[in-house]
Amino acid sequence: MIEFFFKGGPVMWPILILGLVTLAALLEKAIFLISEQSIRNPKLVQKILELAEKGMYEEAIAVGEKSKYNVAQVIVEGLRHRNSMPVDAMIEAASAQIEKYSRGLVVLDTAVTLGPLLGLLGTVTGMMHAFSIVGTGEIAGKQAAITGGVAESLIAVSFGLAIAILAIIPLNFFNARAEKVRRELEGYCTRLELILKKAPKKSSNRMDVEMTH
Repeated sequence: MIEFFFKGGPVMWPILILGLVTLAALLEKAIFLISEQSIRNPKLVQKILELAEKGMYEEAIAVGEKSKYNVAQVIVEGLRHRNSMPVDAMIEAASAQIEKYSRGLVVLDTAVTLGPLLGLLGTVTGMMHAFSIVGTGEIAGKQAAITGGVAESLIAVSFGLAIAILAIIPLNFFNARAEKVRRELEGYCTRLELILKKAPKKSSNRMDVEMTH
């Protein structure tokens, strides 16, 4: 592998840097998703919503604050701002959570595009090297050098394509995961919004009862 790398010409160095950055981004995203999966707790979110339906907002906030689950954190923000702008608070909190899932994807997107382009650049430089030898008219005894130029072009484009292939599948997966989280947060935020819309009527009835006593 090292021998092939050096035969790929000078373009292999930016390809190597791109590959290392891509691997680092993949590792970071994998660690992030594993940690996020470990703190998922839909039952806790259901408990928070049930407490909110009963008007026990402070208790619901206290329960949600103990969790690092992204849905719980967004719901808690909505409950904290229930008397002012709960929807705006939840939208802002949800955007921050979704941004975590999108972080690093620009690196993978760049790798998908830049990898083949660097490989193509290596192809051009390799073929230029080969044709420059042919152009001298002294081909005899230089077949190895010509073959080396062709090999340089093929090696560079192979490594560039390999990086793009390595990045495109995780990129699509992480994009799909971020979209799934967005829909999940949207669903829970809608449920809390409906709960809070019913709250004024309940509080009003409770106040009327207290005034009659």
